[in-house]
Amino acid sequence: MLLITDGGSTKCDWILLDNSGNVVLRTRTLGLNPAVVPEEQMELRIRNNKDLHSLFEKVTQLDFYGAGCGTRTPRKLLQNILERLFYNATITVNEDTVAAVHAATTTPGIVCILGTGSNSCYFDGTEIHNSVSSLGYTLMDEASGNYFGKRLIRDYFYNKMPSVLATEFERRFELDPDVIKTNLYKEPNPNMYLASFAEFIFNPGENRPTSAQDINGYFYKLISEGMLKFIEYRILCYKEAQHVPIHFIGSIAHFSEDIIRDCMKPYHLELGKIIRRPIDGLIAYYAAKMN
Repeated sequence: MLLITDGGSTKCDWILLDNSGNVVLRTRTLGLNPAVVPEEQMELRIRNNKDLHSLFEKVTQLDFYGAGCGTRTPRKLLQNILERLFYNATITVNEDTVAAVHAATTTPGIVCILGTGSNSCYFDGTEIHNSVSSLGYTLMDEASGNYFGKRLIRDYFYNKMPSVLATEFERRFELDPDVIKTNLYKEPNPNMYLASFAEFIFNPGENRPTSAQDINGYFYKLISEGMLKFIEYRILCYKEAQHVPIHFIGSIAHFSEDIIRDCMKPYHLELGKIIRRPIDGLIAYYAAKMN
């Protein structure tokens, strides 16, 4: 039996396929980014899922695609955990950009991830190329959930957020400085914590003000600045950028399609697919291989 996994920093989707590529089981755990989640916590998150627990002996192949798996040390750490648990399986661990390519295209293009974190790669039709190594949420991750969460917190404390929005921001989030610093510097998953604030942009809720002047102008500028940074650092780094479609994967991209399109126009870039949840494309990729 084949188990495929699309793992982000926030959540991790697990899909069990039979020999014909049919979905037998779907389940989900918390994120398993080995660059930020401690080893013991990752193993516990898998063990605590009852569906997965019943598969430890049965699975014969496990293909894991995940955030934080782009460099050797965290990738090996996660592989060791999976080998201990799924002890009868042949296991591969790849970066999440590989799954994004499988979900988005079979022809040349640039594939970008905008979720809790961000990343990009160039697919030449056969192989995947990474122009820039990802160094994670502290130094990179432009236009990601944690990038926008960080921007919101900074704008609030620097008094750059419109007052009508700041009032609602205070209502929705715990903004005591000690609480924020504890979550950032003492607790696990600081990138996921930062990304949770981005819901203020993309999931407005019932009570957020609807003044076009306060909301549309502020958020449009905020998102545009992040997207332009992402284009500069993670798309234009590929010489092929102006000759192939640019595909986007993830919820941030899904909710920002119009702004992405606007930001790409000055660079004469072609917008390709925008896929909110790559797991369905990944299932289709494996089903096609099996049939």
